[in-house]
Amino acid sequence: MKSPAPAGLHSLNVREQRDTQVYIPEAASKFAKAPLVLSLHGATQGADRGISLLRAQADEFGFVLVAPASVDTTWEIEGAWGADRDNIDNSLAISFGLRDIDPARIAIAGFSDGASYSLSLGLCNGDLFNAVLGFSAGYIANGPRTGKPPVFLSHGTDDPIFPINVTGRLLERTLKDNGYAVTFRQFEGRHTLPPDVAATAMRWMLAAPPMSV
Repeated sequence: MKSPAPAGLHSLNVREQRDTQVYIPEAASKFAKAPLVLSLHGATQGADRGISLLRAQADEFGFVLVAPASVDTTWEIEGAWGADRDNIDNSLAISFGLRDIDPARIAIAGFSDGASYSLSLGLCNGDLFNAVLGFSAGYIANGPRTGKPPVFLSHGTDDPIFPINVTGRLLERTLKDNGYAVTFRQFEGRHTLPPDVAATAMRWMLAAPPMSV
């Protein structure tokens, strides 16, 4: 049997450039099978931002953090799924070999464009993700959806990039109208993810009903 990967930051070597990073906190050892969060960076950023977005919460709560990088400067939000989705599939498959992962507790989260991609990809793969989170999302791409995973949204009231009235609040209403259980956390601030909101989101994620597997 292969020994589990040690705690710390790991590169998966799935690509020569814009590689995927995986962060295994010391606290993951408290789980026989650890929860996993797929964390997607914002536009112009990379895997390191996907890690830093939720690293403090991973240390606190013990979930494994997987952060792929988009192929281009942002995610393939428009149009058909392609290289970004394929890279995520490959990265998850490799990550499952680093530690014992609980298949019933796999969540997807993201910030800004990463939030839009998280919501878009997560809702069409509701048979894989038991929780879907979007921090300061712009929109959700159209397309077929599977299942009804619970959704967590956060948005700043003074966001100059994606104004809350035409993005966050509209997404909340639309998802609820389509039968999704939505938790919406607005905060006084701009285009960011405050640490207290991130902690609230991760507590919510860990309390979400596990997937039936």
